[in-house]
Amino acid sequence: MARKVRSTKKAKKKATKKVAKKATKKTAKKSTKKVSKKTAKKAVKKTAKKTTKKATKKVAKKAAKQATKKTTKKATKKVAKKVAKKASKKLTVSPKQSQKELFDSLLELIRVTSTVLPDDIQKVILEALEKEQKDTSAEYALKIIEANIKLAKMKSQPMCQDTGTILFFVNHPPGFRQNDFVKVCNKAVLKATEVGYLRQNSVDSLTGKNDCMNVGLGHPNYHFHEHNKSHVEVRLMLKGGGCENVGIQYSLPDKTIGAGRDLDGVRRAILDGVHKAQGMGCGPGVLGVCIGGDRSAGYVESKEQLLRKLDDSNSHPDLDHLEKDIVETSNKLGIGPMGFGGNTTLLGCKIGVLNRLPASFFVSISYMCWAYRRQGVKLKSNNQVSQWLY
Repeated sequence: MARKVRSTKKAKKKATKKVAKKATKKTAKKSTKKVSKKTAKKAVKKTAKKTTKKATKKVAKKAAKQATKKTTKKATKKVAKKVAKKASKKLTVSPKQSQKELFDSLLELIRVTSTVLPDDIQKVILEALEKEQKDTSAEYALKIIEANIKLAKMKSQPMCQDTGTILFFVNHPPGFRQNDFVKVCNKAVLKATEVGYLRQNSVDSLTGKNDCMNVGLGHPNYHFHEHNKSHVEVRLMLKGGGCENVGIQYSLPDKTIGAGRDLDGVRRAILDGVHKAQGMGCGPGVLGVCIGGDRSAGYVESKEQLLRKLDDSNSHPDLDHLEKDIVETSNKLGIGPMGFGGNTTLLGCKIGVLNRLPASFFVSISYMCWAYRRQGVKLKSNNQVSQWLY
């Protein structure tokens, strides 16, 4: 009986263990399934979130790009419209019409230069007339000059029968077409000669013929300078032969006049030039002077000094003092208007300076007569005159 009870107990224990194992297995399976489900759900959620974030970023980027493209397109269109409007304002005239405007402007510049003496020059001439003694040849000469100035302006006729060498000085922006300008300018010179603002005044140096209507080799004479401004400035000088003939150039040192290579030597050279000119340059005159440079550059600079106004001041203190001293000293020489004696030999003196070579020291002097014909205009984009410069 005891053995039976023991075996029964063992059987019960085994059965209990089996049941427990099965229950444990089932529980483990269930719990594993639950855990895996939860993990799967979490993984799905994470991947879903990442995917949606990436997708959202991509969509946002695309949307931003499209928006940027649209805004840039709109901005570009606006800018293009503005540029087009500005361009249309500037180019409201055709090239042919623009050339016609340039021709008219240059023709009027020639007329005014030849027939009307600028205010700064008239002012100095009238002041000189007041300083001359009454009933003298000097006063008489200046009164004739005064009457001549008035008559030329009233009749719109040249104030001197010698309408001179035609010198154009053109300041222009980058991209300016110089050849096109010269073509139109030459046509204006031909027309001005035809209608009488200029005398037929340009001679072939080999044949002696004077039949080119002022347009030939080296005539008119053009000087172009590029500047950083958007407009064009044209200055014209008509320089007569009488005053051109008494221009002079010195190479210092010059023992004949005791001139060394300094400002005192320059002063001696200028005053010697004034004395040699006497009345042959149709005085009272104005001097344009260049210290330094080579022979050709010196003469060009001396003429460009004559583009300055008579009432301006030299920016260099020493040269400013020298300019005033030359005029004051020259007017004490007794040469006077037309060489008739008197108190007015010079109306002004303008001095510039250029670098030179160690071996050279030139003083170049251009003499301008009382008929100081120089004028200038500032041109609009359509080539009409916007401003007179003198």
